[in-house]
Amino acid sequence: MAVRCTILLCGDVMTGRGVDQILESPGDPRLWESMVDDARDYVRLAEIAHGPIHRPVPPSWIWGDALAEFDRVAPDARVINLETSITGQGSPDLAKPVLYRMNPANIACLTAARPDVCVSANNHILDFGRDGLADTLAALRDARLPNVGAGPNEAQAWQPAMTALPAGQLMVFAAGTPSSGVPSAWAARDSLSGVAYLPDLSDAAAESLIDRIERVRRPGAIVVVSIHWGSNWGYDVPREQVRFAHRLVDAGVDLVHGHSSHHPRRFEVYRDRLILYGCGDFVDDYEGIGGYEGFRDDLRPAYFASLDAEGRLESLRIVVYRSRRLRLERAAPADIAEMARTFADIGSPVRMHTDGSLTVARAS
Repeated sequence: MAVRCTILLCGDVMTGRGVDQILESPGDPRLWESMVDDARDYVRLAEIAHGPIHRPVPPSWIWGDALAEFDRVAPDARVINLETSITGQGSPDLAKPVLYRMNPANIACLTAARPDVCVSANNHILDFGRDGLADTLAALRDARLPNVGAGPNEAQAWQPAMTALPAGQLMVFAAGTPSSGVPSAWAARDSLSGVAYLPDLSDAAAESLIDRIERVRRPGAIVVVSIHWGSNWGYDVPREQVRFAHRLVDAGVDLVHGHSSHHPRRFEVYRDRLILYGCGDFVDDYEGIGGYEGFRDDLRPAYFASLDAEGRLESLRIVVYRSRRLRLERAAPADIAEMARTFADIGSPVRMHTDGSLTVARAS
């Protein structure tokens, strides 16, 4: 069957802290971390690792070589996990060890990538409280960047983002979980802003989410569920995540977009549907931070999933970038080969091509 649509899926896009400081309108650099109290220190770490960053950088800088590939492939929809509050005010949530915020004046760094959906059901979107969330939602709305997974009340937090496809429509639902660090107090309520919150990955939680989807699902739509779940490090995928993802696919979801881990975890094709358990980071300020080098979190994959008219995976193409000077560069062949070996080791074999891309085709 012919390809109906191609969807670009990225992991965490964290434009706060050091990233915010290199842009044209850096915000307040204050941090409340145990070891670092100034966001500019993260810029200095990146410069020590890879060389000077001549500030300010243009809005497109952080996407680097990825933008040309996005334009070349021309996916029908671009979905990112936006893991940063966009505010110059609000009260820092001092119960959390790490807080992210970007100056709203730097919103052009997001529009540069032209995302069709910004997922905000994650553990940093309320780092500066509900006032900060209100600013974030307003900034996205003013920039015409569709948001999903957070809202001024429960109904709007759970409302899917919809974007037109060449034939039909894409519906993206999003939710955050406690396993990724989303506090239960952040859950949206009837008259309280917050995130679309899943308290656990039980069968009851799956049924509740499926019911939400079925109540608004449009005939023929491609349905994606984007979930912020799991720990930051390690390749293990808990059985409860697998069970939950399978339950969603069994109920008619076409693609599961999982994120939270700072490096890629395995993916699988289940009943001809793609499940990404952990996409890894895409944009952040982690360069030069030691301790987890073995996971190669400097390598950043972009996933291009092509689906047929029934929502089945026709092909998955992965393009690997490397973060250098807070900018994405096309990864070197040796780095791409290392990522291919990692995918194979964790149960997601891929084929490496002469252009450096990694692919997997739908099982026949």
